[in-house]
Amino acid sequence: MNTRIKTLNPDTTTGEAKELFNAVEKKLGFIPNLIKVFGNSPATLKAYLSLGELTASGNFSNKFREQLALAIAEENECNYCLSAHTAIGKMNGLTEDQIENNRQAFSDDAKTQAGLLFAQQVTKNKAIVNNEDIEAIKNAGYTDEDILEIVLNVVANTLTNYTNHLAKTEIDFPKVEAGKFNVTH
Repeated sequence: MNTRIKTLNPDTTTGEAKELFNAVEKKLGFIPNLIKVFGNSPATLKAYLSLGELTASGNFSNKFREQLALAIAEENECNYCLSAHTAIGKMNGLTEDQIENNRQAFSDDAKTQAGLLFAQQVTKNKAIVNNEDIEAIKNAGYTDEDILEIVLNVVANTLTNYTNHLAKTEIDFPKVEAGKFNVTH
């Protein structure tokens, strides 16, 4: 499959992109294809890495951030991110059933479900939500700070979702497709 935006080869990449690739490889042990695409623009790659650091420094656990990523990727129909976050979600303790449920904004935990639903609403409606949506997320136990961090997660994940759509990034994780579920509600 040919991508529409070049997937850089880390062995022949030089300069700032190479330095960023080395940092990613040191942290993850490999360089995902998405990073190789982002490397075409070191500024975009730095923004992506910075957004990752910022979301990680916020109020939410790795597990919940993965649940959000799954819900957002499903809403944006990004197979690359669904594939990546399914694998990473499993590393963060999510089961196969939880992953499929989270993609559909379902959770056994009411607060988690409210957060996933809100993230999907923000994604789908470009953050144009009504007073009842804000009231529902607050009634579920989310603060104003948490609501803004959900938006931060939406923005960070939408950057990757949109980049993968534009580039048609080759999936280098076990493949997952939007809209295809084994568990339905």
